[in-house]
Amino acid sequence: MMATMLNRDRINSAIYDQALLWVVLILLGLGLVMVYSSSIAIAEADKVLRYNSSYYLVRQSIFLLVGITTAFVAFNIPIAWWQKMAPYLFLIGLALLILVLIPGIGRVVGGSRRWLSLFVINLQPSELMKLFAAMYVADYTVRKAAVMDSFTKGFMPMLMVMLLVGGLLLREPDFGAFAVIAAISISILWLGGINARIFVGLIILLVVGFVFLIWSSPYRLERVIGFMDPWADPFGKGYQLSHALIAFGRGEWLGVGLGASVEKLLYLPEAHTDFLLAVIAEELGFVGVSLVIALFAWIVIRAFRIAKEAIENERYFAALLAQGLGVWIGVQSIINMGVNMGLLPTKGLTLPLMSFGGSGILANCIAMAILLRIDFENRRLQKGLPA
Repeated sequence: MMATMLNRDRINSAIYDQALLWVVLILLGLGLVMVYSSSIAIAEADKVLRYNSSYYLVRQSIFLLVGITTAFVAFNIPIAWWQKMAPYLFLIGLALLILVLIPGIGRVVGGSRRWLSLFVINLQPSELMKLFAAMYVADYTVRKAAVMDSFTKGFMPMLMVMLLVGGLLLREPDFGAFAVIAAISISILWLGGINARIFVGLIILLVVGFVFLIWSSPYRLERVIGFMDPWADPFGKGYQLSHALIAFGRGEWLGVGLGASVEKLLYLPEAHTDFLLAVIAEELGFVGVSLVIALFAWIVIRAFRIAKEAIENERYFAALLAQGLGVWIGVQSIINMGVNMGLLPTKGLTLPLMSFGGSGILANCIAMAILLRIDFENRRLQKGLPA
């Protein structure tokens, strides 16, 4: 009897990371509030939406419900299964990236072919590909650990695969997703033990490649020019950034108050997606922005601590995947915040867990569920229980 009670206590004590869960839920909840606040004017002015001010609120609520439900299912799947399925999920992601480029199947919005129409919602394959790429590169690095020092056997196959992914993304075009996936892949390879000379060479190659892509594309070059001096053409190239900066300036320390933003009144483009942070800055001020930054920083730090614990348990795939997920959330958040603050050229990347969008919310929720699962299995192993 005593042994049974002790065993039951050990099982019950192997709980999930409640702090991480609450941080994620706070970001999702705050995102829902700010999406509604920033989208009221846009929805009311749209004839297609029949001037329904709560349109985006309802849609985002549905996205959150689907995302959280899917995350619950993902949390209950062992990490060993994700590792086994990583190559197949990656192939599914590639197939979706190819489908989105086929005329008549892929949907064009704003000059970019990034969405697959599922009648009720639009699926953005690049969001799911970030998750699938993190899994695939982590699995590849573990499988090829013995030859990671070799350029031809370890690095070249992965390079060819990522060039294929990059080519498909740039055909959409989705330069932002390509940058995030490249950051995830390089980080996992580096943390997985790739040769230092190969790593340095890859960084140089990527920098040269990014410069070439910007220089060879007129619209990307215009964004960089607008970023350098948005006030030189505030009604043209610098329009988005200038209004984002105005929003930050109006917010000051404590903001103008929830719902009181002026820039969201059809001045700031994409206020509920790419420039949600600017609305947060205007309505909640420096304090609100600092809170958001702190929450994202906490997730990234926690992801790397979970990875360290997985390494101690000799769970190398789980460790690399946790680090990859941390890099994903960190890099995408930094890029989005940098764009909103005028520190980086304008790029179409949403703020993870917060911006409006079904595909992004779904992918982010699954990623956080997997991170929680890695931590959950770490805790069980530390208590002598099976993962």
